[in-house]
Amino acid sequence: MDEHSGNPRQNVTFPSATAGGRAHGYLARPAGPGPGVLVIQEWWGLDDHVASIVDRFAGEGFVALAPDLYGGRVAHDAEEAAGLLRELPVEQAVRDLAGAVDHLLADDDVTSTAVGAVGFCMGGAFVLRLAAQQGMRVGAAVPWYGLPDPGTDWTGLTAPVLGHFGAEDTSVPLTAVRETETRIEEATGVRPEFHVYPAPHAFYNDERPNYRRDSAELAWQRTVTFLRAHLTP
Repeated sequence: MDEHSGNPRQNVTFPSATAGGRAHGYLARPAGPGPGVLVIQEWWGLDDHVASIVDRFAGEGFVALAPDLYGGRVAHDAEEAAGLLRELPVEQAVRDLAGAVDHLLADDDVTSTAVGAVGFCMGGAFVLRLAAQQGMRVGAAVPWYGLPDPGTDWTGLTAPVLGHFGAEDTSVPLTAVRETETRIEEATGVRPEFHVYPAPHAFYNDERPNYRRDSAELAWQRTVTFLRAHLTP
């Protein structure tokens, strides 16, 4: 781990196209080989909650990696998180994520020929950007309550998309969800599978007040089933 990175959750370093040439993240492995899954953080950073998601995917049989997009920093309140997000160069983050895709696909324990990408809030938007950029290297894309900007170029997207959104989410309104659904279908010919739950934003995060257990667990099971169906050796 880079001594300047500052996040004890980091346990892996991989090449990146960013200026420093290296990125960091948290990797967890199942008992044996399995498909590769990229987990993309919320705006809080690579915190214990994100690490627990990586561990849970490993428990489901996936080799899971969460890149640390904030370079070791973790927010402790919404104001700090918003500041870290504003400071994050989007293109640099996408390059770091592409390096993480490379790292997973080169891992001897990864059985899939493409990776799954799963992201939450900010990470959900990055999932879709990455899938559109990386084409067939992303074999399944699962955004949770996050969308990129309306001007996103979807023409490179080849992965099937499963999305989870909250009916009570004021930051990601359902009108934007439906508009994104339509844009992706118009650009690719395939309509994403978007589910709406009786829940607010960030309903999977059990460390926050918006957690809704029933919606979170249903969305989790749908996610695991979807990844297993699309990430083939």
